[in-house]
Amino acid sequence: MKISEETVEQIAHLARLRFEGQETVAIREDLEKIVSFMDKLSELDTQDLEPLIFMSEEYNVLREDVAEETLTKEEALKNAPKKDSDYFRVSKVLDKKA
Repeated sequence: MKISEETVEQIAHLARLRFEGQETVAIREDLEKIVSFMDKLSELDTQDLEPLIFMSEEYNVLREDVAEETLTKEEALKNAPKKDSDYFRVSKVLDKKA
């Protein structure tokens, strides 16, 4: 399939890209290669193949979600440069503008 320069310009506009001179020719050639590759894939017989949903045969190999206390407040605040009882103190990062 041939890709026209107008098609390249339209795709570039949609992607907010700008191509000039040889770049346009190179992009057009690359797009033609991609389309011809996809055409080659469409020649394969996939009638009896199931769609690939997962990349492996494993299913739900996640650990059980169990709530546990792994770090106490004291341990978390131990190396904090600034702290206020149970909280980290940080510099103001937002200014209130009216």
